[in-house]
Amino acid sequence: MDIDVLGALDVRENGISITPTAAKPRQVLALLALHADQTVPVAALIEELWGERPPRSARTTLQTYILQLRALIATALAGDGSDTSRTAKDVLVTLPGGYLLCGGGGKSDVREFERLSGLGYRAVDAGDHPGGARLLREALGLWSGPAFADVQGGVQLDMEIRRLEETRLCALDQRIEADLRLGRHREVLAELTVLVSRYRTHENLHGQFMLALHRSGRRGEALDVYQRLRTTLVRELGIEPSAALRRLQRSILMTGPERPLETTETPKRRLVPVG
Repeated sequence: MDIDVLGALDVRENGISITPTAAKPRQVLALLALHADQTVPVAALIEELWGERPPRSARTTLQTYILQLRALIATALAGDGSDTSRTAKDVLVTLPGGYLLCGGGGKSDVREFERLSGLGYRAVDAGDHPGGARLLREALGLWSGPAFADVQGGVQLDMEIRRLEETRLCALDQRIEADLRLGRHREVLAELTVLVSRYRTHENLHGQFMLALHRSGRRGEALDVYQRLRTTLVRELGIEPSAALRRLQRSILMTGPERPLETTETPKRRLVPVG
């Protein structure tokens, strides 16, 4: 089974899609696919579908959705014709308290993203910035859009979407950091312009943007980025920029446009909302 969730939901058995078009069965498959080879409790699926006030018929209705998914799986299995002993119940398994979608060793874009980004982090930590940048760029290339872009998420999926987005941001942050250390400041300017507009309180992205602008001979614009971020942080969150970001601003103020900053590090990330 091949599973893609970093963009539109696409789950394939034997190369045949088993992704339903109806919204609620799609939610069920999305949660099962994200946790492939793990038991997803019935309670989590019910909360995903109906929130805190499920109908009395919730379990029965959930069982109906499971049957619909198994019908799609059975069609996909029949289309292969090579293993008549494997049934839909072997792929979508009923277990005490929940259900398990058997990945069968197939591809998963989430798992591949986690593998590549983990290798990228280790490469960067070891000082291999070219290798780290390449691995992280490959990991980020697996994203074709927001996670579960075509699924109407409930409580459980919304939480997972936020978690996945955070992992993507961390990989993006580290890849840009590696690129800056490799002197690719001009190459990342356009990307950072978009990112700081989207993540208006993300300090590390703003620090990277400031550094890239300054190294590109755009010192005034780098200082403007700091002032806009400070205004946003004070107005929306009631906090000042971090000490590391303030040091970066002072370094830019004290360094003439003809001289590059000696430091190659952007401020360490401070966890604030990324609205």
